[in-house]
Amino acid sequence: GQGEYRGMSLKARLIGAGAVGAVLTAALLIAPHEGEVRSTYADPLVRTAAHPLGIPTACFGQTGTDIPMGQAYTAEQCAQMLVGEVREVLHQVDACMPGLPAGPRAAFTSLAYNIGAQNLCRYRLAERARQGDYAAACRGIDSVVYVAGKDCRDPANGCSGIVKRRNQERAVCEGRAAR
Repeated sequence: GQGEYRGMSLKARLIGAGAVGAVLTAALLIAPHEGEVRSTYADPLVRTAAHPLGIPTACFGQTGTDIPMGQAYTAEQCAQMLVGEVREVLHQVDACMPGLPAGPRAAFTSLAYNIGAQNLCRYRLAERARQGDYAAACRGIDSVVYVAGKDCRDPANGCSGIVKRRNQERAVCEGRAAR
């Protein structure tokens, strides 16, 4: 099934790829929401002039110039790519919200992975986190539910997975979820 490869769980693959602490917690939060596709596909949600059908995407939502169409990836490669990207995003989150406790650090890394760290760092919740008001920062996760201008709380918009993801991120942020 999803997350299994020759009996190796996603968590085991991530640990094998070097994930520990906040990187592991954030990666385990991110992976089920991104889904894992072990070959490159065009993501129709992100279209550009260069990629009118969608940008080349693989594994756990990885994109970039090093993701060519027609490429296949192993479970281990996907885990390594996720861990590498989560480390990078965590570094950006730490730069914009230094000194976060474990729960908020993992939750905001998942959020930044989804919407971009530069975007997250401009949100009011990032300002709250920098002020040490983690309760308000965690509550702010609930407001990040729009995709392409559509409110994902409305089932008709077909993006309710974002609301589930935000609920999990907030639970981790507030220390209410198994990490």
